Amino acid sequence: MNCGLAACGSSGSSSGNATSAAASSTMSAAPSSTTSAAAASGPGKVSVLYAGSLTNLMEHALGPAFTKAQGDRFQGIGAGSDELVSQIKGKVRQGDVFISASPKADKKLQGAANGDYVSWYATFAKAPLLIAYNPRSRFASKFRSGPWYKAITQAGIRVGTTDPKLDPKGKLVVEALTKAASTLKQPALTGALRKFAVFPEETLIGRLQSGQLDAGYFYASEATQEHLQTVALTPVSASASYTVSVLRGAPDEPGSVAFVKYLLGPAGKAMLTKSGLTVLPPKLTGSPAAVPVELRSLVGG
Repeated sequence: MNCGLAACGSSGSSSGNATSAAASSTMSAAPSSTTSAAAASGPGKVSVLYAGSLTNLMEHALGPAFTKAQGDRFQGIGAGSDELVSQIKGKVRQGDVFISASPKADKKLQGAANGDYVSWYATFAKAPLLIAYNPRSRFASKFRSGPWYKAITQAGIRVGTTDPKLDPKGKLVVEALTKAASTLKQPALTGALRKFAVFPEETLIGRLQSGQLDAGYFYASEATQEHLQTVALTPVSASASYTVSVLRGAPDEPGSVAFVKYLLGPAGKAMLTKSGLTVLPPKLTGSPAAVPVELRSLVGG
C-alpha cells in the first residue's frame, strides 16, 4: 500500500486476536447501577472496544489477567478510536467498555445528538508520540546519526502512519509535522507528510518489523512493548491521552464495572506502567452522577 494521507483510508480491520461483535439491534436505554441479582448471575463476557495502539497490552496482558482474576471473559476489539466511535454510533458494534486514545473521541459520543453513549469518561494514562525505524532499513543510519526531520524526507523512504480521519494518532502526526515544518522552517516536512502510507493502527508494527516500512509513528507504549528503535520528535511533542468509560446500554454492566476497577486498580496500573504508559490519577470528565457507584471512588465521581 503506497498512498498519501489525503488519498488513502484505513481498512478498518480490528485486532487479529479480537473477536468481532456486531450489534444487530438498537442500543438499550441507560442501565441502572449494578444489582445484586445481576452480580449473582455468574461470570459474563465483557466486550472492550479499545484504541488499536493498546492491542498487545489488552490481548496478551491485561485482558487475560482480568479473565483469570475476575472470571469474566475478556472480549477485545481494537481499532482506531474514531473508527470505533463511528461503529458505535452506526450500531455496527455494541460494547461494554470504551477505551480511546483521545478525549476528542469520547466527546463524539456525548449528548443526545450523538446517542448519549458516553455520559462520563476518565483520563487514566498518556504516551508520547515517537518515530520508530527498522534497524535493517537502508535509512536506519540516518535516524541514528541525524535529525529525524532530515531522515523522513529522504527520497524513497517508506513511512507509515494511521488515517487522521479514523484515529487520533494520525491526527497527532499531522499536527506535529505541521508544527515542526513551521518551527524548524522545514517545508519539506509538509511534502513528506503527503507521501506517508496509511494503515490501520493495529497493523503498523507488523509492517515495520517485516520491512514493509522503513519507519512509522508509534506511541512510547507500543515501542516499549515491541522493543522498537525510536527517536523523539524534538523540538515538538505530542501524546496520546487514554480514557475509559462504560458505554450506555452495556450488555454486561457488572462485568464492565469489574473491568474498569481492574484497569484502574493496582494490577492494571502495574501492567500499564510495564507497557510503557505513564499512569495518571484518573480525571473525571462528564456527569459524576452517571458514574457507577462502585467506580466513583476511583474516578473522582
